[in-house]
Amino acid sequence: MIVWLNGTHGVGKTTTAALVQRLLPDSRVFDAEKVGETLMDITPGLPETDNFQHWPPWRPLVVETARRVLDYAGGTLVMPMTVLVEEYWREISAGLAGHGIPVRHFVLHADQDTLRGRIAGDTVVGPNSSFRLQYLEPYAEAACTWLHAEAEVVDTTHLTPDQAALRIAEAVEG
Repeated sequence: MIVWLNGTHGVGKTTTAALVQRLLPDSRVFDAEKVGETLMDITPGLPETDNFQHWPPWRPLVVETARRVLDYAGGTLVMPMTVLVEEYWREISAGLAGHGIPVRHFVLHADQDTLRGRIAGDTVVGPNSSFRLQYLEPYAEAACTWLHAEAEVVDTTHLTPDQAALRIAEAVEG
């Protein structure tokens, strides 16, 4: 099984994923961003883009990597990865379904003021990350047009990461 943690950049997916992994027996965290980083390392580089998710190989490589890891190790993969383009989500979820891999899709949500505050106070990536800030509007648009309808929404506005992780783990195990 895959527990996919979606949501905008800065909402707490990576932190929550590590906490969910500790709560779910036989689980591992797989960050699909590493697949994108591998594609970014190709030289000479692939065609210019502002987001590696736009490269057509990224999506099937994420599916294939997840499938291979699950075939090898079994258990559950906890995947923290923002996907805001509906077509990309459909391609990934269909690919996983084609391999018979069940997916629990969660969206970590917080209101815009809370997100801006978290981004401003981030000590790991750095405060006021322009990368994270540029995705607030695309996230808001995806949330109201398709994303929240496609997933189990966990509103983290007033939750700690531990509380959010516990809700997700309980939903998966329940």
